[in-house]
Amino acid sequence: MTEPREIAERLLDAQVEFVLAEVTGDRFAEVIARDVESVLGVADTLIFRDVVEVDQAKQTVSTIIDLIGGSPVIADMVGVFADSIYDHIANNNDYTLGQVVDREPVEALLEKIFGMHQAQERILDRLTESPLVATVASKFVDKLISDFMEANKQMAGKIPGVSSLISMGQSAAKTARKATESTFIGDMAGKGAVFALKRTNNAIREMLRDAPVHDAAMEFWDLHADEPVSGLRDYLSQRDLNELVLICYEIAITTREKEYFGLLVDECVDVFFTKYGDYTLAAMLPELGLTGADITTEILRYGPAVIDGAKRNGVLAKLIRERLEPFYLSEKVLAILGDA
Repeated sequence: MTEPREIAERLLDAQVEFVLAEVTGDRFAEVIARDVESVLGVADTLIFRDVVEVDQAKQTVSTIIDLIGGSPVIADMVGVFADSIYDHIANNNDYTLGQVVDREPVEALLEKIFGMHQAQERILDRLTESPLVATVASKFVDKLISDFMEANKQMAGKIPGVSSLISMGQSAAKTARKATESTFIGDMAGKGAVFALKRTNNAIREMLRDAPVHDAAMEFWDLHADEPVSGLRDYLSQRDLNELVLICYEIAITTREKEYFGLLVDECVDVFFTKYGDYTLAAMLPELGLTGADITTEILRYGPAVIDGAKRNGVLAKLIRERLEPFYLSEKVLAILGDA
């Protein structure tokens, strides 16, 4: 009479062989389609908020951001990606900028930016509060006036008698500039710069609201829309792009570590639960743009190669046996087989 353990081992061999057949060859596609359908059937009976708690979701999102966002792979590849894009993708003469980016959303974006009067007002008001900005504005105006006077001097030099008048005016301007080095006059000049900046802000406000700035911006876009994508490299060197990407990455990494960023993430999770918490797990798939067929396709895209590789080196059969053996050789199963 065959011993119970021998029978158990034979059953184990048959089970391992059966499972291997299920996950290899043409049978694998049938099994995946069947199992995905079964899983979605179960998912259609489960409400999202009943199986996932808000605090759990917040912790998961935080972990993903912390681990993946700061992973060595991303840190190592950021600069490499930037260089590769500049060398290969951006150096493309087959596509124009207009073919890559549609005109309509660009126009809508510019229209929105120029229509954000509240933001413009606040930015301009805060600029007038900065003494340094006023100083920069003063130097900028001074530069414009100096260049204007120099241009007029060159033109006047061609007219007898006028060049001497220009020289007298420049001499007077230099004398007045030296006078501003005194504390009182310098302070008055500083206040004058702030006043000039406020007047400049008013001019900017009127220009943004009344002048055809939007049309001018779109005309600038249209001038570039028919040019090859490679033309964008005229605005940025490879080194500039690399450094900009690394700086932006550093901002993202350091911001990710701040407590305030955690509050933003938590709020986003709360909003997500408010909108989708009562959906079933299956009903959320279309909201994510996915279907059961999409899931099946992606599994079949990578699964066969992984499984075939594991089967060839014997790892797959070993893993299946390790999972099933404790059951078949358990005292309870051996007792059942012994009684049979």
